Amino acid sequence: MTSKAPEYAAVATAPEARPFEAAIRVANLSHRYENRMALDGVSFEVRPAELFGLLGPNGSGKTTLFRILSTLMLPSGGRAVIKGLDAATEPSGLRRQIGVVFQAPSIDVKLSAQENLRHQGHLYGLSGTALTNRIAEMLERVGLADRARERAETFSGGMQRRLELAKGLLHHPCVLLLDEPTTGLDPGARRDLWQYLQMLRDQEQVSVLVTTHLMEEADKCDRLAILNHGKLVALGTPAELKREIGGDVISLETADPASLAERITTRFAVNATVLEGTVRIERENGHRFVTDIVEAFPGEIQAISTSKPTLEDVFIHRTGHRFWSEASPPREAGS
Repeated sequence: MTSKAPEYAAVATAPEARPFEAAIRVANLSHRYENRMALDGVSFEVRPAELFGLLGPNGSGKTTLFRILSTLMLPSGGRAVIKGLDAATEPSGLRRQIGVVFQAPSIDVKLSAQENLRHQGHLYGLSGTALTNRIAEMLERVGLADRARERAETFSGGMQRRLELAKGLLHHPCVLLLDEPTTGLDPGARRDLWQYLQMLRDQEQVSVLVTTHLMEEADKCDRLAILNHGKLVALGTPAELKREIGGDVISLETADPASLAERITTRFAVNATVLEGTVRIERENGHRFVTDIVEAFPGEIQAISTSKPTLEDVFIHRTGHRFWSEASPPREAGS
């Protein structure tokens, strides 16, 4: 069963998509912290062998959702089911099906890479030759085979993150959950991590769910769920979501943005809005429309920019404010 709010059902599923058994199914999930709703009726599905992103600013609810999926927290309402197992009622069985990489480091830096994996294997009941072979396989896969006996404290941030991935995948999970996995990594290490996640999807058929607040990372996902103030505000592929804008994004700087936006709306029958002191318009063939605006309001426009839609523009289109804004709620605990 798929549960989606009507306003984004149109971009949720491509018409040619074939039926599938969801790897992750989130249905009307809610969670409340005292007087604040961290999640408010969130629903979506992650397909098998899909790289799925949860995109949202701090306080959007993505870390709360991640904790529920990883069985660390019980929801106030709704269900989260992974590979047929309910996160709230069947946590023990579910933990054997998932690999989890948290935002905070979980490796013991005083132990070697090999020792970290051996201890992880024991937690899952692995031992003997089978565990030894699996450790060797995982260290080879994440490019740490030649550093197997070295302490993790000698590793770079990217190498430590790869060791975290090896831990999460050691027990052959079919679903991998990662919370802000590139935190603290340099651009090269981030690129390597995403290449590895794509390889897991393509070669190992692992379903990967990643939380992120970085637009460039969200663009690399097969599909996205965008969260804001605990609500799901958009769902679809990055390309589908950008197509909602229907053209170019025009930004105008002027001395009186409210007045100019009102007059542009009246004269050209377009929706001109004011966002943080800038007039913003979504319009096809924006470079041509800019000429009409300049001619219509000579001397009033101080600067103009025209760009193709981004995921930031999708967020603005759905919420009416920027991804990062002073109006955003406080950071989620642990996010």
